[in-house]
Amino acid sequence: MLLVIDENTDDTRLDVYLSELYDGISRSKIQAAIKSGKVSVNDSSKKPSYLLREGDKIEFESLVDEKELMVEPEDIPLEIVWEDENMAVVNKPSGMLTHPTTIETSGTLVNALLFKYGQNLSDVNGEFRRGIVHRLDRNTSGLLMVPKNNKTHEYLANLIKDHNLTKKYHAVLVGNYPRDKDVITDPIGRNNLNRKKMAVRPDGRPSITKLEVLERFDNEATYVEITLVTGRTHQIRVHSSHKKHPVYNDSLYGAPQGKVKTQEQVLQSFYLKFAKPFSSEIIELEIEPDEKLSKVLTYFKNRRA
Repeated sequence: MLLVIDENTDDTRLDVYLSELYDGISRSKIQAAIKSGKVSVNDSSKKPSYLLREGDKIEFESLVDEKELMVEPEDIPLEIVWEDENMAVVNKPSGMLTHPTTIETSGTLVNALLFKYGQNLSDVNGEFRRGIVHRLDRNTSGLLMVPKNNKTHEYLANLIKDHNLTKKYHAVLVGNYPRDKDVITDPIGRNNLNRKKMAVRPDGRPSITKLEVLERFDNEATYVEITLVTGRTHQIRVHSSHKKHPVYNDSLYGAPQGKVKTQEQVLQSFYLKFAKPFSSEIIELEIEPDEKLSKVLTYFKNRRA
């Protein structure tokens, strides 16, 4: 299997990365596979502690039975916001994994994409991540680009790497955010106490989040628009939590259960702007607030009325 490291997994330990990919296989078994030479990075052996860098190419023998690696197409409704012969942009719903793991192999965006597009998807990142060039957390909804071939995958990956596209999010934050506009530049790295979390840390990777307040709901909540300059794992959630205003209902990053119950964080990728592959045409896409975001906004607006 071949995997190419993107900005999301930059600065992650090799053994941690593979442990997350093969959720359910012990980290000690992963480390043993690395030490025995079953895993290579950029055609050379690395230690389990090797810190991955964007663009690194990992090659390894399967760590589970090949039959378990099969990802089946599933007839799951997909909202296609835009597409051409090379790519599509889909609106991923909250609650859906972007791609399978060894624990959850069904109900993901990849299962749905395989049903709709068959083998007409990039396979740069292996069978588990067909058509996946960037991701959204399970409980974050919104726009995702899907390359239909490897040439387009490389094109989109370079757009992301060179920050030549615009991604904007809507979020509701806990409390009254103190500034109308803010640029958060705290570096982000892996949380040493919980491998499923990220954290602001001095030795982390450069991370830039631009924030603008759209509406305030007294001291209870703040509706914001967020532009990502970099795209670290959990970046918005980490930065807002570090500022003591976590995303509403984001229990992983310290938000209390709000009066409006939702499926975790109230966060939506609502806007994308990029150059169409192999063309000078600019594609600009924007979607309406999803059910979760609308529910929370309606609650606070009605309380104020």
